[in-house]
Amino acid sequence: MIEPAKIPLPEPILETIEQVIAFEKIPLLQQFSYTDSYNLIMSSARRFAADTALEFLLQGLPEEATQRTSYTDLGVQITRTANLLHRLGIAPNDAVSIILPILPQTHFAIWGAQAAGIANPINPMLEAEHIGEIIAAAGSKIVICLAQSAHSNIWEKVLAAVKEYSIVETIIAVDVNGLTQTANTGLSDKLVTVLDFDASIAQESGTSLNSGRQFAADQIAAYFHTGGTTGRPKLAQLTHGNMAFLGQLMQVYTAHMTYHTVLCGLPLFHIYGVIVQGVAAFSVGYRIILMTPSGFRSPIAMKNFWQHIDRFQVQQFSAVPTVLMALADIPVGDADISSLTDINSGAAPLSLPFELNFEKKFQVEVGNGYGMTETTALISRAPAQQPPGSVGMRIPYSQIRIAQLDGVKVVKNCALGESGVILVKGPQVFVGYKSGADNAKAWIEDDWFNTGDFGYLDAEGFLYLSGRAKDLIIRSGHNIDPELIEEPLCAHPAVSAAVAIGMPDPFAGELPMAFVARKPGVEIDSKTLLQYCAEEISERAAIPKRIEFIESMPLTAVGKIFKPALRQRITQQIVSEHLEQAGIKAQVNVMLEKKRGIVAMIEAVDKSQIESVKELLQSYTFAVEVS
Repeated sequence: MIEPAKIPLPEPILETIEQVIAFEKIPLLQQFSYTDSYNLIMSSARRFAADTALEFLLQGLPEEATQRTSYTDLGVQITRTANLLHRLGIAPNDAVSIILPILPQTHFAIWGAQAAGIANPINPMLEAEHIGEIIAAAGSKIVICLAQSAHSNIWEKVLAAVKEYSIVETIIAVDVNGLTQTANTGLSDKLVTVLDFDASIAQESGTSLNSGRQFAADQIAAYFHTGGTTGRPKLAQLTHGNMAFLGQLMQVYTAHMTYHTVLCGLPLFHIYGVIVQGVAAFSVGYRIILMTPSGFRSPIAMKNFWQHIDRFQVQQFSAVPTVLMALADIPVGDADISSLTDINSGAAPLSLPFELNFEKKFQVEVGNGYGMTETTALISRAPAQQPPGSVGMRIPYSQIRIAQLDGVKVVKNCALGESGVILVKGPQVFVGYKSGADNAKAWIEDDWFNTGDFGYLDAEGFLYLSGRAKDLIIRSGHNIDPELIEEPLCAHPAVSAAVAIGMPDPFAGELPMAFVARKPGVEIDSKTLLQYCAEEISERAAIPKRIEFIESMPLTAVGKIFKPALRQRITQQIVSEHLEQAGIKAQVNVMLEKKRGIVAMIEAVDKSQIESVKELLQSYTFAVEVS
């Protein structure tokens, strides 16, 4: 086992597939002795003691005072939270729903809930109905949420959700000076008990778990919401072993680095924020700057972003492509950002031309990895020398398999360079969805998890993505189930069929849209249907931005709707419209290639505009060839 030390190794040790294979010769439990998140974090609390674990910015102003949490404090507050939840009746198989923005208390709640029972982080931006459905699916009797605030409607949405689903017995409100109001209202009917988070945990012991709980690697640590249709949210079950493995793996990946500061602007309901900038960063002993409750969504914090990099001497941060695109337009000014050495981009594809331009402009490396909620955030990871277009190589003790499938059966294993469905197995892979109905298509022979993505491997072990088999729409790293859109549309009396797909967008990667077939003799326009969707769809991010009417849906030989043809069609429309708006005349032809997926072939009428076309389309994630 590699024990973290203050003296870094001279160079990285997992930079080639050969080094990964050599590392794996030592059995997993000899390399990584911790098998649960609680004891792993407590080991960091002891090792790093007075060092800063969390530093919180409330507003995101350049010189504002911060709230500091040491590693000792982190351990104490997590333990206190676990003891409070245990006293309130939470056992190892009980869930606690957590609906919070980015706060120090969010970490106390997530890891404390895992120490007592099962943490269920929920996106605070979801509508009340959707939040209630997730709480009910998790079976949570306790909810930890933000107290009443003039800056947020979380409290009001939680109240509405709790009144709809009566299983909740206790709400623990997090009160933040300058953000919330101390008096929480709306519970005069005493449906539930309301407690103050900070005041309640302050009464608990912070030295050890009163439950005396003994952890096992296969115990469920968290339920993460990954989509699902109305009334039936899909919850991924991650184990303590999943969490501890990723945390300790980060110790190896960073063993050549000095201890430094990372900035967190990712939400803490998202798997990447919780794992890579949560338990993994704690395991390494980094100082984490929590950049306001809104993170990258804060206009003030983003305006002053480069000043924050300078002030806190940030070396690393992780973001989705939309954040990097926003940062590309924010002047550095007189900020010294030379401390910044690494940026991790994930959750959605990043355009290669944009990445190269960003690196050149800011003189910083951008690494592209690949993972998903079901794989505890990582499937492949980018080494220092990453081939252009790849998403890195597999992580140790895991396997990546490229195959052609017929349903849940492997037809053939793909050769190197041949595109197929990406299958994965390893200690980071979850144990399945909470509802058995969601597991039918998730697993392929011999417990291989079907990612639903297409890709291929090269001879050096690098993975390349080439498309998507699973019908997810990925909007700025947010996964949207198309059925959330298709269900209400198909229920409309004027609609005979509806198919939702991701529409290419240079900023968000994809935006939800739908192709709709009208019933014979019925007239309805897209504006009316879009308004209908806004009223009927509970997840705001899933409300379609565009509706295109179609006479008949493209079908496969066996009569199934062929979504790639629809993606090809809308891509051609979007590119043509983008060029026309820029005053550029060109012939646009969008192809579906087996290896690269969607490829836009652009023939400029005026050849002097070729570079302008490339620059205009550089942020799209599909391949573009201009002549």
